[in-house]
Amino acid sequence: MEVKPLEFYLVEKKPPVAWVYLNRPEKKNAMNPPAWKEPLKIFEELDSDPDIRVVVISGKGPCFSAGIDLMEMIGELPELMDNSQKGGIKWKLLPKIKKLQDAITCIESCRKPVIAAVHSHCVGAGLDMITACDIRICSQDAVFSLREAAVGFVADVGVLQRIPLIVGQGHARELAYTARNITASRAKEILLVNDVYDTPEILMEKAEELAREIADNSPLAVQASKDVLNYGVGKSIGDGLDYVASISSNIIPSNDLMEAFTAFTEKRKPVFTGN
Repeated sequence: MEVKPLEFYLVEKKPPVAWVYLNRPEKKNAMNPPAWKEPLKIFEELDSDPDIRVVVISGKGPCFSAGIDLMEMIGELPELMDNSQKGGIKWKLLPKIKKLQDAITCIESCRKPVIAAVHSHCVGAGLDMITACDIRICSQDAVFSLREAAVGFVADVGVLQRIPLIVGQGHARELAYTARNITASRAKEILLVNDVYDTPEILMEKAEELAREIADNSPLAVQASKDVLNYGVGKSIGDGLDYVASISSNIIPSNDLMEAFTAFTEKRKPVFTGN
């Protein structure tokens, strides 16, 4: 087990799975400045680590995340409190918003599949984060809210772009306009989450099972599949077919493919290396 010295996150590597915990439980994992600065380094490292095949994101303490810590973030974004709001002030704010977006997008861009395991509240920025993950599962006590409209913001770090692709336009707009809480069962009904489990403890067991099931497959094929799926967002079927043809021709043949054939003939489980 490897523990990284970070301010907001705790990273535990248990190959082939890495666990990334939001680790500010005393503040319900409210996302302060380090929460937005550390993900790029974390996911760049996990992306390049050959021993890691799957990442699970979860929260320590009473909930996944209570959202953005507005009071602590004001120091990073003083432009929000400038009543003049002249062009120069807004121009300074723009690159800062882009950096916040990057902290979420790096999860989506990571070549390794990322699973979000959510318990209790997943609000605002927490919802932003999980919509950048590949798969979302939760415990029965989970509560989700696209909260920004209730506090005078437009959600601007990715959730409005991603959540319609997950739940559809109608549900996405309802969540954005009402800022209401939805339950775990409702989240599953609208396809925000894949599965709901009775307790947080069972949730974590199932997250590990799912991660290891993915990790047992060819990492080359899994990561290429994520790349193709990401590329296909907003593209035509023809564009997607052209892209997957180029990816497929680049990764075939591979040692993993040969191993799959050999294991089949020998009637055993394949052992993939990602080569």
